[in-house]
Amino acid sequence: MSKITSTDKEAFDYHQFPTPGKISVETTKPILTQKDLSLAYTPGVAAPCLAIEKNPQDAYKYTSKGHLVAVISNGTAVLGLGNIGALASKPVMEGKSVLFKSFSGLDSFDIEVDTESVDRFCSVVTAIAPTFGGINLEDIKAPECFEIERRLVEELDIPVMHDDQHGTAVISSAGIINACKITHRKFEDLKVVVVGAGGAAISCARLYKRLGVHELYMIDSIGVIHAGRSDLSEQKREFCSKNYMTHAEAFQCADVVVGLSRPGTFSVEDIMLMANEPIIFTLSNPTPEIFPDDVKKARPDAIVATGRSDFDNQVNNVLGFPFIFRGAMDVKARKINDEMKLAASQALAMLTREKVPKYLNEIYGKKLEFGKDYIIPKPFDKRLIVEISSAVALAAIESGSSTMKDFDIKAYKKELVSILK
Repeated sequence: MSKITSTDKEAFDYHQFPTPGKISVETTKPILTQKDLSLAYTPGVAAPCLAIEKNPQDAYKYTSKGHLVAVISNGTAVLGLGNIGALASKPVMEGKSVLFKSFSGLDSFDIEVDTESVDRFCSVVTAIAPTFGGINLEDIKAPECFEIERRLVEELDIPVMHDDQHGTAVISSAGIINACKITHRKFEDLKVVVVGAGGAAISCARLYKRLGVHELYMIDSIGVIHAGRSDLSEQKREFCSKNYMTHAEAFQCADVVVGLSRPGTFSVEDIMLMANEPIIFTLSNPTPEIFPDDVKKARPDAIVATGRSDFDNQVNNVLGFPFIFRGAMDVKARKINDEMKLAASQALAMLTREKVPKYLNEIYGKKLEFGKDYIIPKPFDKRLIVEISSAVALAAIESGSSTMKDFDIKAYKKELVSILK
């Protein structure tokens, strides 16, 4: 057994004391009298039960369904740890539940499903779905994650999102939107290279295409994905280059590279081939493909983002999923569609350009101002829940994912302001 470091001990103590784990259940109604007991359980539950039997939508009125998210995983692709299994993934899933509550006010249960079978996993999730108002899939390996999400989105009438895919796509898109604004680029003129071809890479590439990117090249462990290869999955075939291209040719005059792979999959030599003021997102975590200091030393004109909190411009999924689910669930959206994801990206980008509140400057110990070192909001920005959730909610209604009538966005924003006070 490897030696336990002081950091390990601190983490063990945090998770163990004073009560094991990071989440618990609290009641929202008093149980102090006999009348309270009779209302909370029998016979008081009969009336809402029968109402829900007649009209399933009444579950949102009489139960916690509308503000309860499931964080569900089988532990096959836990960030930085790999396939560690369902039970070992539980600390991560509990942590995700904590983030839902802390950042968006949504309650959450973590659920670990001990199977690598797509059929069994989907069967379990479908069977328990009535409990929840939304389902956050987490840390499921590719290519199974694509099929699992597709089936569940198709079968269920509540928002389902695999955050490892779409969270990274939403946040990185916001960063690229702002980087393009700073460097005076248009999406339709970009040459984009995506290094990696897993769930996050595929979802990112799809969203970049929706934003207007025409020229996009994807590189997997074999090389540039092109039409001459016979080893490609259905998802990879979406991003085939028509002609054979070398790794170096893909990087030649590229405007953007997004690394979603592992350390060392692209190099300083590669980024030296890129266009002026390159946009370089080196998102492998915890060790980036190239460290930002090395990027800036080689390309001082670059805009750089990572997945780490100790560097500027962190592509952190907590900027997305709590607020996307909040907005989607508050208007009872049936799905989280591309319009809602794009609305979240645009709202994040716009928020970054606003004047930064004093408390954020104090938290981070420096003056934050829109520019190359600040293209993505910070997680502790209290405005996130208002701006992102309202943008997602409005997009859900305008795109038809929600059938809510008479939506008052101004009133909704006021409600959001009060949630985390």
